[in-house]
Amino acid sequence: MTRPYILHMFTPGRQMSPFDVNMAADAGWQMVVPYGDVGIDAIAGMTQDTIFSRGPKGVARTGIFIGGRDALLAADMLDKARAAMVPPFVVSLMADPSGAYTTAAAMVACVDAQLLKHHGAGLAGRRVVVLGGLGPVGRVAGVIAAQAGASVALSGRGGQAVAQAAADQTGQRFGVALQGVSGADAEAVNASIADADVVLACAAAGVQVVSVAHLAHARKLKVAADVNAVPPEGIAGVGVMDDGAPLAHTAAVGIGALAVGNVKYQTQHRLLARMREAEHAQVLGFAEAYAVAREFLAEKSGA
Repeated sequence: MTRPYILHMFTPGRQMSPFDVNMAADAGWQMVVPYGDVGIDAIAGMTQDTIFSRGPKGVARTGIFIGGRDALLAADMLDKARAAMVPPFVVSLMADPSGAYTTAAAMVACVDAQLLKHHGAGLAGRRVVVLGGLGPVGRVAGVIAAQAGASVALSGRGGQAVAQAAADQTGQRFGVALQGVSGADAEAVNASIADADVVLACAAAGVQVVSVAHLAHARKLKVAADVNAVPPEGIAGVGVMDDGAPLAHTAAVGIGALAVGNVKYQTQHRLLARMREAEHAQVLGFAEAYAVAREFLAEKSGA
């Protein structure tokens, strides 16, 4: 009998996202089993229950997906699961809490592609400001951009001290330098984006963090990207379908939520399929998501 492909999906929340369950099934996993309320202390035991019950041949058709809503916790859970493996009982692992890893990867990859297209060089050496930077997508986008060589500031509405604490925590966890800046009021936003080459809007749905008045202060702006698909747009003038469209009142181009979302969907699908198809166990986090997003964009452009 041919063993089925089984994906076990762990989340510290009450329930796994239906979005992720659907994505896993569409990527070819035959049995998709969600588990809620799985804390980090339970990961080692759950992982070993997963690997020892199928034998060396069965583990090749087995995977673990880690969800939740906390980008740092998901990374810790991924590490815990990897440490619990006992070769040859090793299965593929993937983390994507609330889609934050694949969304952030897609967003930064789109920005890098537009910088290369319009300015001949990518993120290295650029000033990137992440508004809504204390949430999971914002933090991970900041880390990816910093790993690509950008100077990154995470902006939060709670003020500079709160933002700096989050930047320090996130930077220490992932080995990058991040700055915290205030987004508490219009004056703070104006100051934070005045020298930005790139602005990433990662705030909650339906919240505009950059107005037309703010854009007047962003004189160095080259690319503005927004993941908010709920009106009003997170960055004034960036439509949800924009994919490098000129941004009014600036010299920049805009990238909208649905343009990012298409790349995010393709990235998550490819990673889930890679887990299922790989001859050797995979460990897939946001670094791998960024590589896949860039690969997809290169194929799309014909590069």
